[in-house]
Amino acid sequence: MTDKGLSMEPYKGVRDFYPEDMAIFRYITDTMRQTAELFGYEEYGASVLEPSELYRGKSGDEIVNEQTYTFIDRGEREVTLRPEMTPTVSRMIAAMRRNLPMPIRWYSIPNLFRYEQPQRGRLREHWQLNCDLFGVNSVEGDAEVILLASSIMRAFGLTETDFVIRVNNRKIMNFIISDYLKLDDSIGKKISRIIDKKEKLPVAEFKKMVTSAIGEKDEILLTLLESKNFEEFVSHLPKNETLNIALQEMRTLIESLENKGVRNVQFDQTLMRGFDYYTGIVFEIFDTNPKNRRALFGGGRYDNLLSAFGVEPLSAVGFGMGDVTMRDVLETRGLLPKYKNPAYLAIIMAEQQCLPYASELTRKLRADNVAVSMDISGKKVGDQIKAADKKGIPFILVIGDDEVKSGNLKIKELATGVETVISDEKLSAFFKK
Repeated sequence: MTDKGLSMEPYKGVRDFYPEDMAIFRYITDTMRQTAELFGYEEYGASVLEPSELYRGKSGDEIVNEQTYTFIDRGEREVTLRPEMTPTVSRMIAAMRRNLPMPIRWYSIPNLFRYEQPQRGRLREHWQLNCDLFGVNSVEGDAEVILLASSIMRAFGLTETDFVIRVNNRKIMNFIISDYLKLDDSIGKKISRIIDKKEKLPVAEFKKMVTSAIGEKDEILLTLLESKNFEEFVSHLPKNETLNIALQEMRTLIESLENKGVRNVQFDQTLMRGFDYYTGIVFEIFDTNPKNRRALFGGGRYDNLLSAFGVEPLSAVGFGMGDVTMRDVLETRGLLPKYKNPAYLAIIMAEQQCLPYASELTRKLRADNVAVSMDISGKKVGDQIKAADKKGIPFILVIGDDEVKSGNLKIKELATGVETVISDEKLSAFFKK
């Protein structure tokens, strides 16, 4: 409340979509949807409410306790506004897996909620494209999903120099943490989160955090993390059969993507992804623009998540792509589409007695799929024309007694001032040529 009444501001961290904003949002989600369906992905949906236990231990307790909208409902159940979609789609697949032919290619564009400090590219509510592939237990599955992510970026008009696809393998990092450095589970999770923050921290502060977490083993880890490329990284690792399988997965993935025309792939051993459920390949799309250098979105393989529902594990890989960061990218590069009013013609009445004729004309045009906005405000003709121009409606048609009697109409294109006289019978054909 204010002294003058209720506040006109939206809740902190969420957005109002005025028509121009909504048009951009629709462009972004339509582009996502069309590209996903080109790859044969089917759209699904689910409720925004989930039991909180769905996220504990899988997304991580930190997310539930600190970053979600979690509350007790009237039935004394703890529920959460979904912060991500992967646990939900896993629950749905687990419930129906016996009736679903493999492989499963699903996508959705839900709104998600995170209670965190709003900042550029990150709000408390956003919409996110989620694409998931179930039932493909090979690197080709990872490659398909990354190719899809890359194809969506290209569908927005970006080129391979505009973004980098950073890849890593959690199997490699898990081996280093558990088998090579022999860190226990709690320390391993802690160091994983520190590694994931490497690029956001000053060098000295990052090294201090690593040393504080693992002590005298810090030199081994820091040497690995500071390797400049994949081969240098591998040269510092011990010989091990399990590790070699994971390293070969990485080589195969990069080669497969190159064969598919995706050549902006970069190995990044510091890429961990925050969720606990990742089991293999992880990746992030990174913007190369100096004005917006940051990770845009990412995903990875999560083969064990379905087992939480008491069913056999099922191989799975997917990603989530938010609308907020995509708008930032498109805005930074001048790739946002120019707003167009959905109406193509504004019908303006010089006298109110022309309403029956104008209404019938409007009905016929709409029946022929011509988008029409009829001004029924009763304002002066000049004011109606100004309103149509301000709204960006390209054509106007003023109807007075003469037009009603003769059936001859004068169409004016506002941008050029060009006028065309045409009979009302041919009006639809004029706009469809």
